[in-house]
Amino acid sequence: MHNIGLTKRDVARELARRYSTMTHDELDVLENILVPMKFAKGEKVLCEKETCRHIYWIVKGLVRQFYHKNGQELTEYMAVENYIVMSIESLFKEEPTRMQIVALEPTVIYALPKLQLEQVAMRSVNIQILYRKILEESLIQSQLHADMLRFETARDRYIKFAKHHPQLVLRAPLVHIASYLQMTPETLSRIRKALLMEER
Repeated sequence: MHNIGLTKRDVARELARRYSTMTHDELDVLENILVPMKFAKGEKVLCEKETCRHIYWIVKGLVRQFYHKNGQELTEYMAVENYIVMSIESLFKEEPTRMQIVALEPTVIYALPKLQLEQVAMRSVNIQILYRKILEESLIQSQLHADMLRFETARDRYIKFAKHHPQLVLRAPLVHIASYLQMTPETLSRIRKALLMEER
């Protein structure tokens, strides 16, 4: 993994910095369960009807979580570096998922296997806290997305998305951004043009 300049230890430290303070021994434990993975652009991280058994931490790249409905692909979530992605229902029910996760760019992920994470969390309060905070973050993001779709106009949805996810605005295909915001690509293009005109 030398080409991205991050070791398993670096990733363990970053997870600890973000979610929970840890001792050297706890960092050792976390480092030992991390699984490095690489995906080419277009490669599936998680396939439909597969059971999700990992929490995925993105070190480099861009991924999209989506599902099929009425012959269409609908984007549920997108994530870049330093974000977590998983199919939370499949992870906890240990059942096949209807969600898929695909790399939109060459992507490097460090995966936390749920089974091992739960085993080590039983012996470490700080790893327990890390696990809980990761899940809390995922649930809060899902709730914020659902509320945005329920309560905000198409224009406000895009403005909020652009404010909170500038990297996705720059890197994700417009068709996927439109799908995530539940609008047509044409509506998204009109909103973006109008906002550009206002800035001038």
